[in-house]
Amino acid sequence: MQRYDLNIEERSKFGKGPARRVRRGGGVPGVLYGHGRSTAISVNLVEFSKILHSKGGEHALLSLQEGGKKEERLAIVKDVQTDPVYGKLIHVDLQEVALNEKIRSLVSIRETGESAGVKLGGILQHGVREVEVESLPMDIPDQIEVDISSLKIGDSIHVRDLKVGPGVRVLTDADGALYSVVPPISEAKLTELLTAGPGPEMKEPEVAGKVKEEAAAPEAGAAPKEKGK
Repeated sequence: MQRYDLNIEERSKFGKGPARRVRRGGGVPGVLYGHGRSTAISVNLVEFSKILHSKGGEHALLSLQEGGKKEERLAIVKDVQTDPVYGKLIHVDLQEVALNEKIRSLVSIRETGESAGVKLGGILQHGVREVEVESLPMDIPDQIEVDISSLKIGDSIHVRDLKVGPGVRVLTDADGALYSVVPPISEAKLTELLTAGPGPEMKEPEVAGKVKEEAAAPEAGAAPKEKGK
């Protein structure tokens, strides 16, 4: 797990107005959670963005500093929110952690090599792209690499096949498929699928109430039934 220094400032004012002022000043409003409490903070936009885009930044261990003074406080990124139009960071949540306490985190999966089945024309399908793991903060991997070079057509690699370091426990369902190689679709089969006509026309289901009403209605030309008969 990568480790970076991050400057934070504690905020005393809350709400949309103060948050907008933080953003106009080049910061990002956020919240630091940990040990049963939450603290409103702000971080520098440029500094935090640089960390996020660095190696392992999304899962990095952050050494918190306040007022330029390094503290004995560590945190990880819990959540980030971005503007849906401009993609700019607008809010961040940090989770305080301790080096001797296990935490849970999402770790991305990355394939290496080229599948033997793909070389023969097979199609590589991606399944689970990240898994949840539990370990001490310093043991969390930046990513988990999976060698797919031995995958033949019809083969799959599952979560249970992952190789992780000691002290790391994978919590994601072991039966989840990570990668599969399926046979290619032949040109004849593709043509058949594209030219296949519509399926058989479905009949409109009869509604019980409607059937009863139609059954009770008099036939055309029939005399109406007199009352009492």
